[in-house]
Amino acid sequence: MKCPFCNYVDSKVIDSRSADDGSRIRRRRECLQCGGRFTTYEVVENLPLLVIKKDKSRQPFDKEKLLNRLLLACKKRPIPVETLERVVSEIEMTLLNSFVREVESTQIGEMALDKLRDIDVIAYVRFASVYRDFSTVDEFMNELKNLKKS
Repeated sequence: MKCPFCNYVDSKVIDSRSADDGSRIRRRRECLQCGGRFTTYEVVENLPLLVIKKDKSRQPFDKEKLLNRLLLACKKRPIPVETLERVVSEIEMTLLNSFVREVESTQIGEMALDKLRDIDVIAYVRFASVYRDFSTVDEFMNELKNLKKS
């Protein structure tokens, strides 16, 4: 950390403590050249996760939007909301841990389908019918055949 008094680039930390309910760390530092003391704050850098839509536009990832789509697919099914919230959180954490800042909407849809397949096949088919935008009955039947095979 650069000293604000002499611009020397090396300092030592004298004291560290939590600030703002743990969202920042306050550090007291001492310059190794001039001995000047100063305070710095360390915060987590939150980079937004952007979703690339089919039309190539970009928008911030919205957990609520994904949860609402899953709730719609699971309407009148015996699936607790907590299960769907967990699915959305797992998808979000997977994306954030991949360190990719932009992700295609198709990738998110495939992740949701993979999770739904293990939870409820009816919800899976409902979500797939909207997500994959079946234009013919044959496309829908092929999806059902593939589901039945696996």
